[in-house]
Amino acid sequence: MSDVRRSAPALEVRGLDVYYGRSHALQGVDLTLESGVFSVVGRNGMGKTTLCKAIMGLVRTSGGSVRIRGEEATGLSPARIARLGVGYVPQGRRLWRSLSVDEHLRLAAGMRRGPWTTDRIYETFPRLAERKDHGGSQLSGGEQQMLAISRALVTNPHLLIMDEPTEGLAPVIVTQVEEMLVRLGEDGDMSVLVIEQNIGVATAVSGNVAIMVNGRVNRIIESARLAADRDLQQRLLGVGLHSDLESDVEAGPAEADTAGAPQPARNKGPVRIFISNPTLPTRWSQPVPIARIEAAARTVSVGVTRLEEVAQRRRESVTTQTSGPPVVLVVGTLDTKGAELRFIRDIIAGSGLRTRLIDVSTSGKASACDVSAQEIALNHGRGGSGVFGADRGASVTAMADAFARWLRRQDNIAGIISAGGSGGASLVAPGMRSLPIGVPKLIVSSVASGDVGPYVGPADITMMYSVTDVQGLNSISRAVLANGANALAGMVKARLDDRTAKPRDAGASLPAIGITMFGVTTPAVQKIAADLRDEFECLVFHATGVGGRSMEKLVDSGQLAGVIDLTTTEVCDLLMGGVFPATDDRFGAVIRGRVPYVGSVGALDMVNFGAPDTIPERYRQRKFHVHNPQVTLMRTTPEENERMGQWIGERLNQMDGRVRFFLPEGGVSALDAPGQPFWDADADAALFRALERTVRQTANRQLIRIRNNINDPEFAAAVVSAFRPLLGRAGGRRRMVR
Repeated sequence: MSDVRRSAPALEVRGLDVYYGRSHALQGVDLTLESGVFSVVGRNGMGKTTLCKAIMGLVRTSGGSVRIRGEEATGLSPARIARLGVGYVPQGRRLWRSLSVDEHLRLAAGMRRGPWTTDRIYETFPRLAERKDHGGSQLSGGEQQMLAISRALVTNPHLLIMDEPTEGLAPVIVTQVEEMLVRLGEDGDMSVLVIEQNIGVATAVSGNVAIMVNGRVNRIIESARLAADRDLQQRLLGVGLHSDLESDVEAGPAEADTAGAPQPARNKGPVRIFISNPTLPTRWSQPVPIARIEAAARTVSVGVTRLEEVAQRRRESVTTQTSGPPVVLVVGTLDTKGAELRFIRDIIAGSGLRTRLIDVSTSGKASACDVSAQEIALNHGRGGSGVFGADRGASVTAMADAFARWLRRQDNIAGIISAGGSGGASLVAPGMRSLPIGVPKLIVSSVASGDVGPYVGPADITMMYSVTDVQGLNSISRAVLANGANALAGMVKARLDDRTAKPRDAGASLPAIGITMFGVTTPAVQKIAADLRDEFECLVFHATGVGGRSMEKLVDSGQLAGVIDLTTTEVCDLLMGGVFPATDDRFGAVIRGRVPYVGSVGALDMVNFGAPDTIPERYRQRKFHVHNPQVTLMRTTPEENERMGQWIGERLNQMDGRVRFFLPEGGVSALDAPGQPFWDADADAALFRALERTVRQTANRQLIRIRNNINDPEFAAAVVSAFRPLLGRAGGRRRMVR
């Protein structure tokens, strides 16, 4: 019975009817939420809040059923429904004026144990921690909304219903809530039904969106399509023309079924549109008099019909642009670089490739393009108001974020190219970095002859120096821009040809795995790669900061079947200020992707610096080893090793996939071995103790001590023996390098 219950949808609504007096508020609503996050959007008065209340038992239903994980909830009291594992964030917050923030949370937290505790709430919403002793009536609107969300989360529900969760929140908190919803969906422990007016949030947190119209679910649409189609948003959710909405629901099938049948003549004259409920219904509503309906009716003329047809054609055009054949994106600030970008676009289009011209300018000026800056800005958490402002630096940062979000929703990108100065490069580079490895990416820029690390990061972005500034077309800029356009076209065509040919020999491909290596762990990596080369394609990454980030980018892109993170030395430089540091997101891709993971403490005995005269003054009295004239290594102390062990252990605890982490008692590098300059058994012991004290070991997450040095053949053999079973049991996760 329990197996059946676990396999049932988190929420199943069938034929739900609700009346307020004689007003039919919900009209046969059907909705299924299997798992994850599902959004419902619609204009005011369409029945969204009534749907929430009906599920929670706060209004009486007249027909239909509501099932929570297979259990019938129709007719149960709200308290009984809450005990089934349903949490509710009501519109309007509904807080107790006399209770403090902390009392709200402690009162709700007693219902069910789980990962959401009062402490975690205070970590997620630091503002609530600052106001924990304040009463509900003493909080601002945004703080009240935070508390309403938190009160529901601490009940640790299986199904969370959120009615306008971002209403009244500051933009930074909106982003925080959005990220939290995405994380809840990825964790899989909690399903979430989100009622949301913010289209950016609704489409960002769920794959599909239900649109409610006049008490019914009018349609369920892909989030990417809704986010990309401004006309569709205006038609379904904005203030505009909606007279033809009902007939558009089943347009595709209807046309197919009646293709051969005679069609009724289109009405050539004005059309009268009647609304049965001119005002929003309440529980005391009475039937609206016919005279009042007549008075509220509006007339749609032939001209309006033509506008509707034009809008329909535009929607069809956008749909074909965001799906179908691969497309090359030409991106930049069209208000200042329009001639240059169109020059690039024309060359690529002339080679036979499909193109789209994307504007990411922040001036607010309209430009002729395929995707406008205004449409890109809608993907920001605050929409256009968060992008177009007086502060140019803030506007560029916000537009870069909006473009990266928009780009992640596109699924037919064959390549991307941009041209501009430092501002243009910083606008497009974050989005380019979010694309999978292998998708051709090229930036023509005047900054390409300097330090391009901040732009390229861990991605395979090609940067070409523009020689002259990207400001007008001349003999030099035409030659450089043409080279860039033709280079990208060549890369795209070669990749498309390779993808076309690949199915013939796809069976010979091997799952790809990532392995991290440093000079002092090379023997171990060579032995591991040799033992696994017949079963996996071994991709080795040099642990120089960007190397680890590149490997994790491939994990995020779904291109690695597993990871052997033998050399985690980048953590040393992150915590101690070396020149090859990881970011704070080290291990984050493994945590998010749940890929099989075997790790170790390779080269955690050393911090990397440049030439000896570049070493910080505070480290001058430490133990050093000169690797070469440009690289100086510093031995880590027991205290530093304890700090690193705790830092790594906390991230291992967040990994939900299969994890094996090896501790080589004979030393963590070639320099950390008996008789070698960095041998320090006490420092290694402090590292191992901190890991064993921090890591919560389970059947899936294990620490394994090995007596050997990390470069001994026996250690490599143990790693290989542990890795093979993890991939064998996670075969469904295997991905091929594309």
